[in-house]
Amino acid sequence: MGRTRTELGLALRSWRERVAPADVGLPPGSDRRVPGLRREELALLVGISVDYLVQLEQGRSAHPSAQVLGALARALRLGPVDRDLLYRLAGSVPPPSGSVPRSIPPGVQQMIDRMSDTPLAVFTAAWDPVQWNPLWAALFDGSTDNLARGHFAGAAPPGASRVSREPAHTDALERRLVADLRRAAARYPDDRAVAELISGLRAANPRFAELWSRYYSVPQGRSRKTVVHADLGEITLDCDILTIECADLHIVLNWAAPGTRDAALLQALRDRVAEPGLRAVSPTPEVGATLAGRWGTMRGEREAPWPGF
Repeated sequence: MGRTRTELGLALRSWRERVAPADVGLPPGSDRRVPGLRREELALLVGISVDYLVQLEQGRSAHPSAQVLGALARALRLGPVDRDLLYRLAGSVPPPSGSVPRSIPPGVQQMIDRMSDTPLAVFTAAWDPVQWNPLWAALFDGSTDNLARGHFAGAAPPGASRVSREPAHTDALERRLVADLRRAAARYPDDRAVAELISGLRAANPRFAELWSRYYSVPQGRSRKTVVHADLGEITLDCDILTIECADLHIVLNWAAPGTRDAALLQALRDRVAEPGLRAVSPTPEVGATLAGRWGTMRGEREAPWPGF
């Protein structure tokens, strides 16, 4: 066991040194003395302490959990062979690829619950909605469809807020959706819903097909959009996306610059939803089953994008 633990540490250090900061959305910096990621950067991406990562790399900790191993494999951008090797060096059986996860860890749920003053929604790795809070619902009043499908091939539901973006932000959004779907397909090759989603979008939408053929990486930086709310009018918002590696989820946050007209409008919306009993919403079992298994009617030209971020 001691030899295996030592080999695990050597492998982790080697893989860490191969990942460029830019590959995971971090600035390269000018004072790096070693290649790849620093320990504190990898620990942040994985969601563990730096001390625990040091113990793993020094062979002083045995049997990391499957959740930690999965997060390490994703943060280190391991392919299928190296991913299986990671599990075996840690004394674990490599799990099957399975389906895209939808479960929100308790600690992440607590964080989400504390951000009720921010329009927030949680999505899977393939951009199916998992949960959204009342402020998100009041802002967008939109669809529960897959975000990529809604953007590239769907019409906005009746009464939903309209969204406009500058061309550069639209381009970044579309490249992100395509890149994320490619990653989801690679991570979960047995998930038929993901394969059908990608196949349908490639056949139905020329823009999606073009982006799919170009193998763009995930663009970095926040996006900006203007939401045209039915009652409050135009609200310009910035958007950030947090990726929870250990659960393979996206958390989308929308916010307005303090002291602006947009911030005042967002506060007015907060006042509207600040009623007892309003909690985060998840799709009903029927909607969840639909999202997991259906493709639906496609159109080559989208009428309006899904407003999700």
